[in-house]
Amino acid sequence: MKPHMPLGDFLVAYLRKLGVTHLFGIPGDLVLRLFFRFGQRQGLKIVTFSHEPGVGFAADGYARASGRIGVVCVTYGAGGHNMVNPVAGSFAERVPILVISGGPGDEERKLGTLIHHQAKEIESQHRIYQELTCASSVIADPHAAAAEIDRVVRAMWVHQQPGYIEIHRDIVDRPITVPRSLIEWDGTLAFPKSDEHKLVEAVRDTAVRWNAARNPVLLVGIEAYRYRLTHEVVALAEKLGVATLTSVLAKGAFPMEHRLYMGTYIGKLSPKLIRQRVERADLVLNLGTPFTDMDFGGRTPAIDPRRLISAVDGRVDVSLHTYTDVTLRGFVQHLRQADLRRRRERVCYSDNLSAGPSRRRAPVRVVDLLNEVNRFLRDKPRYLVVAESGDMLFAGLDVRVPGDCAYLAQGYYASMGFGVPGALGAQIATAKRPLILCGDGAFQMTGPEIAQAPRLGCNPIVIVVNNGGWEIFRPVAERPDLLEIPPWPYAELGRAWGGTGFNVETAADLRGALASADTREEFVVIEVAVDPEDHSPISRKYISGSTRRGQVAGQTKGRT
Repeated sequence: MKPHMPLGDFLVAYLRKLGVTHLFGIPGDLVLRLFFRFGQRQGLKIVTFSHEPGVGFAADGYARASGRIGVVCVTYGAGGHNMVNPVAGSFAERVPILVISGGPGDEERKLGTLIHHQAKEIESQHRIYQELTCASSVIADPHAAAAEIDRVVRAMWVHQQPGYIEIHRDIVDRPITVPRSLIEWDGTLAFPKSDEHKLVEAVRDTAVRWNAARNPVLLVGIEAYRYRLTHEVVALAEKLGVATLTSVLAKGAFPMEHRLYMGTYIGKLSPKLIRQRVERADLVLNLGTPFTDMDFGGRTPAIDPRRLISAVDGRVDVSLHTYTDVTLRGFVQHLRQADLRRRRERVCYSDNLSAGPSRRRAPVRVVDLLNEVNRFLRDKPRYLVVAESGDMLFAGLDVRVPGDCAYLAQGYYASMGFGVPGALGAQIATAKRPLILCGDGAFQMTGPEIAQAPRLGCNPIVIVVNNGGWEIFRPVAERPDLLEIPPWPYAELGRAWGGTGFNVETAADLRGALASADTREEFVVIEVAVDPEDHSPISRKYISGSTRRGQVAGQTKGRT
């Protein structure tokens, strides 16, 4: 950085100082000058996709997998509005994505006419992103530009949510003043600190209740992962010695092969042993789980607040006591030093799968698919699993992946289309090979982005579960014909796009296809034919519960 430099050059230098290496985007007329500035020598590695949603999901996957900020550059209007859904998912699930958009210059705005790509007003796109980001700015003042960009990025890091910067195309080359503090800054972004007095009291209160509990349990949430606390939480769990569960959104935030890991808690939809374990717990220590409907199976949380200690969103609730301004990081670190009673619980991992009799030659079911995937992954820590939304989101909760933080899914926002581009972004970030669980309906949304894999140096294995439509809704749909989609030749498309394709109808076929895919250097599409009436075990529970609640609601409405 220099005290005076063009705005575009400053932005490149600033991102490089942060440690950003990749930029995801699509060029467009109102951002061309800035886009190519990013791609100059000494700039960033540019990763383009076919459509802005793919760009957004890929940047999200990159940020989730790496723990770094994902950066996106798109044009104004037609590009920025296409990014809204992916950014909404990043906001909901606490993923720091920086969206940099171009915009019309001063002379264009003085014309007094509508500008191409404009929707309602020139400021409309910024207003939309104010709803989807924790900080945003339209850069207009050269003297304040550097400080404004820094303000947005620091807010993103503190909140672990997206930010938005709009740079109009006529100021990319305009000289700006860079504060000395930024020139001397080493690029480190700090997490917020706790109020020390409140932190001490929260830990003391927690210790008293923990030590008095007879049968406590530990629940690990998504904030433990977002705030880079996985190793700290594992150390705390080993100090406590009790059964440890993850929420739906946090699956993968605690090592799945750890001796204390019992599985994924999803309220009443949990496997029987997990449900019983939580029900008999007289204290639940929640580290970073926001209470969402997905995390509790579409129901009100069944945990009595009086037997709950919950550290989430910058506060700690100990039963009916509340301590504000206490971060999860500070809370976990101080608990590790506190005098806490240690248990030696023997924990048995639990899921919804049953081995049952061999069905290797019978038509494959979703449960067979999951058993084969788990068998394949058992000794392969170099893989990560990405679960698409729909039935595969629920199916993924029964997948067991070795290694740390090797599972990604939009467990709460649950937008179809995340899987393939999100996996490509994750592989770019980590070099781990993704195995993607994807339904045919979701694949038809963003699956063709797999054609980008060869030029990006990526080689995911995509399991496309072909049941002929959006079948997760079939049990509750009055018009099943509205769930149908065109029959694509998925395996054949994989071959046409530069990869390998397999057609699978039995568990034996799938086992062979996975073994062969493991040896291939290119990406692989495995098309698995599944009965349209078949679903993953958790989906069946979820659909059944939703149907019953809908019937009760309808009866109640009828009586009123």
